[in-house]
Amino acid sequence: MLQRLRIDPGKLRAKVRALGTWRARGLAFVLGFAAVAAMPPTYQIYVLIPAFSGLLWLAADAPTKWRAFAVGWFFGAGFFTAGLYWVSFALLVDAAKFAWLIPFAVLGFAFGMGLFAAFAALAVRVSPGPLWTRALVLAGVWTLLEWLRAWFLTGFPWNPVGSVWAVSDVTIQGAAWAGVFGQSLLTVLIAAAPGALAEPARAPKVLAGVAVLGIALMTVGGMHRLSQDGGGVHDGVRLRLIQPNIPQAEKWRPELRARNMQIQLALMAAPPRDGARAPTHVIWAETSAPFFIENHKAWRRVVADATPQEGLTILGAPRAVRAGGNADGGVDGRGALQVANSLLAFDGEGALAGVFDKFHLVPFGEYVPLPEWMPLEKVTQGVGAFTAGPGPVTLELKGLPPVSPLICYEIIFPHEVTDGSGRAQWLLNLTNDAWYGNTAGPYQHFVSARLRAVEQGLPTVRVAYTGISAIIDAYGQVQGRIGLSERGFLDGPLPKAIQRPGLYARFGNPVPVSCAMVVLLLGFAMGLRAQNPL
Repeated sequence: MLQRLRIDPGKLRAKVRALGTWRARGLAFVLGFAAVAAMPPTYQIYVLIPAFSGLLWLAADAPTKWRAFAVGWFFGAGFFTAGLYWVSFALLVDAAKFAWLIPFAVLGFAFGMGLFAAFAALAVRVSPGPLWTRALVLAGVWTLLEWLRAWFLTGFPWNPVGSVWAVSDVTIQGAAWAGVFGQSLLTVLIAAAPGALAEPARAPKVLAGVAVLGIALMTVGGMHRLSQDGGGVHDGVRLRLIQPNIPQAEKWRPELRARNMQIQLALMAAPPRDGARAPTHVIWAETSAPFFIENHKAWRRVVADATPQEGLTILGAPRAVRAGGNADGGVDGRGALQVANSLLAFDGEGALAGVFDKFHLVPFGEYVPLPEWMPLEKVTQGVGAFTAGPGPVTLELKGLPPVSPLICYEIIFPHEVTDGSGRAQWLLNLTNDAWYGNTAGPYQHFVSARLRAVEQGLPTVRVAYTGISAIIDAYGQVQGRIGLSERGFLDGPLPKAIQRPGLYARFGNPVPVSCAMVVLLLGFAMGLRAQNPL
């Protein structure tokens, strides 16, 4: 491949090997930073080849284990600096209070998360054998570390490398068999394989051929999957998604509460376009009612009057709860008052028809970890931390098939989007990406919703305060959307779930983890054999 481009991988590797300590680390940082161009929304996937091939060379040729660890650390720091720069925008909403934290947040986050890449590079350095077997080790370890990142210290599986295949409806289908982590395994293997061509042998060419075959199989498999019957839509269900696009700085101001609510109520009451059928269920975004509407009779009545007669209005709002109980006072009515980030469903009479409390809270956004050691305020409005709900649930709501609700970034955790009962027929994600403006963050978050739809074989409805709101079918195909930073509503039917979901929906993360372990052990074993031939 590289020879056809008139690039001599051996000579290029020799130049990389000759770099001094800090130049090598600088190159690693640049390669990791550049790799993010392959992610949503840019999808320049080809940059992964120099990125991971370069990481392979830097790690394999490092003179010591520590230097390999360090170049991996800098690679990871570059990757997460570019991939998570948008976090700084949240600190500008209340700049007077939080702007000073930006360099600490961005670089601290980047170098902290970069440790995962450091251990991947160290694994390459300590593994035996030629580059092609070390490429297998890199792919296997990188994938296992992405899986670890999904749950270690509450987890943050943002931007797994496999998400690059959301570039098309065809290639994203691979997530149905092995999840996004399985796609990461294939992606790193594809990207590192050309680096193995720096050693003149037949095996690296075979590895490169296997990588190309992997892309072909993923494409053909995706095309076949999309050729299947989509399953249609649920009769009698017509959704309306409300996206008010109100700036975060204006959302929680008490003097603007009435205006902000009226904007959403006007979108709710707007006549359907092109003579379409009126909605049966209206869905607002996360904390779209930024007050305790459950306990506010006047506003609750206003929302009820606008609710479809036989349907529901589903919205996000803070909810006052008692420790060990609920908004009515808990078990004994004397528990400490707490606040949950909740989804509430109201019928046309104003009765509360369903409740879900967010269970996976955002560190520093909704609570401060280890508050005795870090005397900081959370970034979101309000005093004190939010309290977490009990976990994934399946809600039975009037006129709708059973649903698994998720709030905000709960959608990024592949292993926590349903309660495991198999009853949920769709996913509902209420979110507020207004914190991050017109950056890559909302686009990357949106891709997570598409990936969960493919993995679970369940349609996903995403309602975002400033975008991107969308109805996504069980194949990850967007049936309708409201773009980022737009105000409007979207009407559409609810697609049906796939009757026979893929391998990942049935077995979960053990599928990609097992595959990664096999690739890792294969690389190590074949490396030993190549190093010590009989």
